[in-house]
Amino acid sequence: MPIKSYKPTTPSRRYITTIDFSTLTPKSEQPKKPKKLFKFIKQAGGRNSDGHLTMRHQGGGHKRMYRMIDFKRDKRDIPAKVASIEYDPNRTTFIALLHYADGEKRYILAPNNLVVGDPVISSDEADIKPGNNLPLIQIPLGTLIHNIECEPGKGGVIARTAGGFAQLMAKEGEYCLVKMPSGEQRKLHRLCRASVGQLSNLDHENVTIGKAGRSRWLGIRPANRGVSMNPVDHPMGGGEGKASGGHPQSPWGTPAKGYRTRHNKRTQAFIVKRRSK
Repeated sequence: MPIKSYKPTTPSRRYITTIDFSTLTPKSEQPKKPKKLFKFIKQAGGRNSDGHLTMRHQGGGHKRMYRMIDFKRDKRDIPAKVASIEYDPNRTTFIALLHYADGEKRYILAPNNLVVGDPVISSDEADIKPGNNLPLIQIPLGTLIHNIECEPGKGGVIARTAGGFAQLMAKEGEYCLVKMPSGEQRKLHRLCRASVGQLSNLDHENVTIGKAGRSRWLGIRPANRGVSMNPVDHPMGGGEGKASGGHPQSPWGTPAKGYRTRHNKRTQAFIVKRRSK
C-alpha cells in the first residue's frame, strides 16, 4: 500500500505522510455491524486502578470505540466470507469483517492480500491461504504466520502488528520451532493455533508523523530527554554545557541498552535462540 504525501501548504504539512487507504472498503459500502462488536473503553491516561501513574507520556488523544477482535478463532469448521477490510484506530494493522455461514459476524486481523469476498475458515484441515487458522502441526515448514498462541486455546498473542509475521522453522515431537518477529527462535506446543500469512499495512513503519500535534491525537504526550534535566531529576542530567549524559538509563537507574530484564526461569527452556547475540 503506497505512502501518501501532501503539498506543503504549511511548514508541518511538508513532512507529513499517511497511508493511502484507497484499498480499504469505503464506509458507504461497508455492511451493517452488530453493536456487540464495539465497546467503549474509558481512557486511563497511563494510570492503574489505584490512580498511580504506571505508563508515562500517555493521555488525551481522540476518542475511539474498541473493535472486538476474534484472537481465539474458535469458530471451527464453519466457512466465512470477507465482507469488508477496515481501518482500526486501536491497532496498526487493518481488520477484516467476516460473515459466517450461520449468520454470525466477527472481526479478525486482516493479513496481506486478503480481499473482500475471499473465503476464510478456522479448521484443522484448512488450506494454506491468508486468513485461515490451523494448529502449528498442520502448517508446512517455512510458512509465514501471525496471531500465534503461546498456550493452546488461550488466543493469539504473537505477531499482531502491521506487517508482522513469524516463521515456522521445524517440528520436533510435541513442540514446533517458531522464529519470532524479533529473531528469537522459540518452542511452542504443536496444538497452538496460528493464522496463515503476513499482516496487512506493511508501509506503516514508513509513515512520518510530521508534527507534534499528530502525536497528541494518538494519545502520546511529550517526553523530555534525560540529558536536558538536572541531576536531581535524572541520572543522565547535569554537566557543563551540552553533556552526553554518560550511560543510557531510565530515571530509576535501569540500563536502557543491552540490559536483560527477563527473569522468567520457568519458560527459559523454550527459548532455543535469543534475539540478541
